[in-house]
Amino acid sequence: MTLQVSIDFRDEVAELHSFLETLTPEDWETQTLFMDWAPWDIVAHLHYFDEVSLHAAAGEEAFAARKKELIESAGEGMTRKELQRRELGRFAAPVLLDRWKSTSLELAMRLGELDSKARLPWFGPDMGVQMFTTARYMETWSHAQAIYDLKQVRRKHTDRIRNIAAIGVRTFGWTFVNRRQEIPGPPPFVRVTSPSGEVWEYNDPSETERIEGDAVDFCLTVTQVRNVRDTELSVTGDIANQWMMIAQCFAGVPADPPKPGERVFA
Repeated sequence: MTLQVSIDFRDEVAELHSFLETLTPEDWETQTLFMDWAPWDIVAHLHYFDEVSLHAAAGEEAFAARKKELIESAGEGMTRKELQRRELGRFAAPVLLDRWKSTSLELAMRLGELDSKARLPWFGPDMGVQMFTTARYMETWSHAQAIYDLKQVRRKHTDRIRNIAAIGVRTFGWTFVNRRQEIPGPPPFVRVTSPSGEVWEYNDPSETERIEGDAVDFCLTVTQVRNVRDTELSVTGDIANQWMMIAQCFAGVPADPPKPGERVFA
């Protein structure tokens, strides 16, 4: 059964690839505002975890070896950047770019062919194929923004980001649970406008707890690409403000968004 999100993932990869082909050799090794990673490091990160994802799509046995490798590297004190440099550092940027595109498109195809009820192994609990594919799309979209920012290119967003808006809303509770905090109350009402002008609404309507504005700003906030204060989102209510200040739609240990003014498009 073909999942629409797998098509969105494929299209996002193709669009990003076209942009990355415009980078100069100097660009590839210039630090971005994301953890001082260069574009090479960002593409290596996406490629590494797309390869790991291919093993997950093949089942628990195929995934186990890659999982063990990553856990052991973390135990050695290696950062993700160091791991990626160790595993992929032999590849010049053009070669890495082609390898990433090929792997990503293969992953999109395989995920799209899986049964929609399938579950895939990962580093935490198993994930449904829909959520798994959405997570790969989200990673690709969000990490790419640091490279667009580096080049001062105004990105043209599409309604594919609905995948991220949806996962952003669904992870309201996770944001707090992951930090071992009590969920402060019901999820706020979210009303955002998509790149095409369509209005997307989530959760029960509320005048006292609500988030309104541009869907791109919402997605940039929940992926921690921007601090909410550097967006034009209108945030009303204590719960809504608590959420937006620490929103985290991705798995892993609790992470903090950039400080106000730290990652902005000049």
